[in-house]
Amino acid sequence: MRLEARTAFVTGGASGIGAATARRLAAEGARVAIGDLDEAGAREVAAEIDGFGCALDVADAASARAAVAAATEALGPVDVLVNNAGTDRFAFFVRSDEELWDFVLGVNLRGVLACTHAVLPSMHERGRGVIVNVASEAGRVGSQGSATYSAAKAGVIGFTKAIARESARYGVRCNAVAPGPIETPLLNGAEAQLGELGARLKQGMIDATAMRRSGEPEEIAAAIAFLASDDASYVTGQTLNVSGGLSMW
Repeated sequence: MRLEARTAFVTGGASGIGAATARRLAAEGARVAIGDLDEAGAREVAAEIDGFGCALDVADAASARAAVAAATEALGPVDVLVNNAGTDRFAFFVRSDEELWDFVLGVNLRGVLACTHAVLPSMHERGRGVIVNVASEAGRVGSQGSATYSAAKAGVIGFTKAIARESARYGVRCNAVAPGPIETPLLNGAEAQLGELGARLKQGMIDATAMRRSGEPEEIAAAIAFLASDDASYVTGQTLNVSGGLSMW
């Protein structure tokens, strides 16, 4: 098992990619902590894998610090951080406002900063650690109806590279995955928020992939497990597209 005797912390782990990742990392031998706004959901998934679940609002730095401290107390220092928590409020940019910008950037970008800031000093001190950030193809190619989300995920990709450069000398790697259209509550929220237009946006993303299908959360989890493991020991600062060929660069 590639992650035996390591502690992993997965944000946004109550459903979707986060839950699939928690299960995959546990199957790889890791002790897994899950943080989510949906505390009951986090604890439910954690119970499946003999892990630890707690409340986490990634947009609140104090909440991030508290969740990491609780996970460390329960399972030991974090060796693998998966910054997965994310959300979107679908809207064309001209119809968005400052409240939407603050909310989407707060969760998707500032949340990655907050959780990384809570974990990274310990990794540096111990001379080891892995961070995997869940970005998005939206951050590479742009996504209609998700301009602020696209900006946030582009920021995650840039942040990933910077942390990789700053942390390599401490034995810490940082990479990202960039999912395409994945069957998650987030993607399916487009139709719930925008009706028929949202459904067309989702189908447009699927049609833009070379494989002409949406992905499954487990396919992203497999890529995250690879990057978290020693199989990727010479990989840092990279963004791995897991998008069915939505982009190929």
